[in-house]
Amino acid sequence: MRWPRATVPAWLVHAGFLGLLAVAGTAYALAGPDRRALVYTAVTVLPIVTFLAALASGNLPDRRPWLTAVAGLVLLTTQQLIWPGWIAGLHLGRAEGSPTDLTQSLAHTLFLAGTAAALRRRASADPGGIIDAALFGLCAGGPLWEWVIRPHLPAGAPPMGQALLLGDLLVLFGVAGCLLRLGTMGRAGRGTLGYLVLTVILTLASTVTSSLGPGDSGVWSAELMLAAYLTIAAAPVHPEAAAVTVPPRSGTVVSRQRLGWLALALSANPLIAAVQVIRGEGSSSLLLPVGTLLVVPLVLLRIRLLSAQRDKAEQTLAYHATHDELTGLCNRRHIAAEIDRALQDLNRGALDEVTLLLCDLDGFKPVNDRYGHPAGDAVLRTVASRLVATVREQDVVGRLGGDEFLILCRGEAGVDAGRLRDRIAEAVRAPIPLLDTTVSVGVTTGVAQARPGLGADRDLLIGIADAAMYAGKARRGYGDLQRTSSTSSTGE
Repeated sequence: MRWPRATVPAWLVHAGFLGLLAVAGTAYALAGPDRRALVYTAVTVLPIVTFLAALASGNLPDRRPWLTAVAGLVLLTTQQLIWPGWIAGLHLGRAEGSPTDLTQSLAHTLFLAGTAAALRRRASADPGGIIDAALFGLCAGGPLWEWVIRPHLPAGAPPMGQALLLGDLLVLFGVAGCLLRLGTMGRAGRGTLGYLVLTVILTLASTVTSSLGPGDSGVWSAELMLAAYLTIAAAPVHPEAAAVTVPPRSGTVVSRQRLGWLALALSANPLIAAVQVIRGEGSSSLLLPVGTLLVVPLVLLRIRLLSAQRDKAEQTLAYHATHDELTGLCNRRHIAAEIDRALQDLNRGALDEVTLLLCDLDGFKPVNDRYGHPAGDAVLRTVASRLVATVREQDVVGRLGGDEFLILCRGEAGVDAGRLRDRIAEAVRAPIPLLDTTVSVGVTTGVAQARPGLGADRDLLIGIADAAMYAGKARRGYGDLQRTSSTSSTGE
């Protein structure tokens, strides 16, 4: 049996979260200094339990990334066991550069990396939007660092401690932006994402509260961090947790290329540094180098993504310009150009022979009239695939329009056009399955061949093949059919 069930109402999870928050918060506030560490440690263990229970029950897919996230939670609990008074003693957010600061940064990195890996499928629906959201979060973290946290840091805070704290804060801001963007991509999984967003916000609030200084800030910082741990614990047991990694339905996400975010990301930190200089505060802040180290890779990734999207769009346009939309074969313009190139190679001696086979289907119109255009389209696609399978890999198959197809064979002399024509007829007349029936069509093929020194051009070859095709139709009783294309097919 799965636990928790996806059918369980979400309000039970919310009620449990609020109840535990009230109990843990009250217990921590009323406990003495010695017992507060015990309360805090107990709360840090809770999300490990809920994550492992959700993984064991199947409520969280993708076990490996979530286990990485759990490793980060275990490291945070280990940190609390080794340094139990770190939160209460106002060490959080003080940029001391101690082993505890390094352990916390490593634990956050593990948890966030595991969570990001688990959410990768959902994020893949809009990678550009995710990068934009991360850049916005990084930009938003700069002012908080410069004008709220850094002025309250101890005078002797080492550069390494400041770099660890700043990097931690900026990453949390970036993650918050990504999670918010993920939440807008579909309703599925929003409850779990909401708890994760709340976790990041409470962690940031706890850090800021602790960094602001003495008084009761130690208690409030610990209370906020307790709430953050409880939100982490609630995320995997929410009934929507199983859907949090599922990408939204195709077409529900529209990614816009907001290049303004790139400009903002590149200019935000230098602008803050400029304000510092203008206000006479100096320019010794780590925001510019640390922020740049985080922002530039994202900007480069966004530019690469934009370049890939442009290349894909160009390839798509080039494909549609040269291929038939229905069958995927070469269109009239493309195969005409291929014939011209083949004749040029023939005239300069690079080829021994050029053969055209113009194919026109027999009995296609009754199928189209009886079963409708979707069935007719299915027949044309099937015939196209059969023609490609019948000829050589170097031969070119194109659709001229309607039910007319043209095959270009180029190479050494001696192409057995008659045998090839027979193989085409046999392949095409095989039954074609539709939804609730099967149909059959025939094909009449006209052949034209060119050899060096004859001076044949494209129009002449197609005309010869066209005449041969209609002569074949006349012999087989299709002579009274209306001609469907000014550039004909061939048949025999």
